[in-house]
Amino acid sequence: MAQIETTYRDALRLALSEAMEADDSVVIMGEEVGRYGGAYGVTKDLIKSFGAERVIDTPISEAAIVGTAVGAAMTGLRPVAELMYVDFIGMTMDQLANQAAKIRYMFGGQIGVPMVLRTQGGTGRSAGAQHSQSLEGYVMHTPGLRLAMPATVEDAYHLLRQSLQQPDPVVFIEHKGLYTQKGSLDPAVEPAPWGRASVLREGGDLVIVTYSRQVHHALAAAETLQTAHGLSVAVVDLRTLNPFDFDTIRPLVEAAGRAMVVSEGVMTCGVAAELSARITEECFDFLEDPVVRVAGEDIPISVSPLLEANSVPTPDLIVATARRMFP
Repeated sequence: MAQIETTYRDALRLALSEAMEADDSVVIMGEEVGRYGGAYGVTKDLIKSFGAERVIDTPISEAAIVGTAVGAAMTGLRPVAELMYVDFIGMTMDQLANQAAKIRYMFGGQIGVPMVLRTQGGTGRSAGAQHSQSLEGYVMHTPGLRLAMPATVEDAYHLLRQSLQQPDPVVFIEHKGLYTQKGSLDPAVEPAPWGRASVLREGGDLVIVTYSRQVHHALAAAETLQTAHGLSVAVVDLRTLNPFDFDTIRPLVEAAGRAMVVSEGVMTCGVAAELSARITEECFDFLEDPVVRVAGEDIPISVSPLLEANSVPTPDLIVATARRMFP
């Protein structure tokens, strides 16, 4: 297949379709994934191609969806379970954190759980406090769970295909604000290795480390900082948070001497806290200033579009924060 222009949503669908064609053990299960096509349209029409035995509409029970996927993965299938919102992950934590994450260890490697849990998070649709959270910190905190968070059309496809080849459970979080994003995709190109971060912009004054939708905010901010303020800013897209690729980050921070971590998750005990601590510990002798965190407010997300938009990092906030780092 040659390079195509497509959307983030359609790239995900293509990845699922190709994986199901290549491997009969890949099945999809979740609320309304079949006839309705998924809450965000990612599984649209897959039931027509693969039937109701492989695209399975489940009861409205997140615990049942993930529990069934864990059992299916242990017994030879490679299930893709879908949760409509990452906000519901709390109802699956026994199945996900106590079972899926620990079974390979508890069974001495004799049995694994090669499943993918697809879900979506983040702000942007005025969905209110119970449907707008960024809970990747829950996953990152749990040993045994892999975590992928694609920011681009290309990574939506390639990271999902790679996730479906992992021996361990992968939580795959799609940002609800990215589904209609358009971009180029070449399914035949050799993707970046699993767990490898991407340097999307080079720069010698400041390094911004981020992931998911905030990659696009960081790139916009870096362009403004370059054109309006003469600052050269590197932007690193982590792509996966477990595995976490520090080897790509370290030389950039050592060269620039300043680093910022941007996350849509909350500030307190969030992903940004872990990343900034790691950078501080490993690059301390090279830092000109403390690592700065730009993260979500420690508040429930408002249904108000204006309050929602300003409760998480924006390009303007990233620019303003970066400016304060340079006297």
